[in-house]
Amino acid sequence: MGKTIVTVLGKDTVGIIAKVCTYLSNNNINIEDITQTITQGYFNMMMIVDTSNTEKNFSDMVEDLNGIGEELGVKINCQKEEIFTKMHRI
Repeated sequence: MGKTIVTVLGKDTVGIIAKVCTYLSNNNINIEDITQTITQGYFNMMMIVDTSNTEKNFSDMVEDLNGIGEELGVKINCQKEEIFTKMHRI
C-alpha cells in the first residue's frame, strides 16, 4: 500500500495520541514522521505512516480510524501519499 498521510483535528482530550498510535501499532503500521500541536485547546496532529506491512486494506483502515475519531470526538482523515502530493503540488 505504501505511505499514508493521517491527520487528526479536534478539541483536545486525554488519550488521542495513545489511541491512534495503539491502533497503528496493533496493525503493523509504522509511523515515519509525526507532528502535533495544541492551540487554544484544539488538537492538530499530522503523521506520515508506512502501511506496506499491514494486512488491513485502505478502506478498512480509514473506517477503523474514523470510528476511533468518533469515540474521541475528533476528525481523523487518511489520504494516500501520492494523492496528497498531487493535490498539494504548486
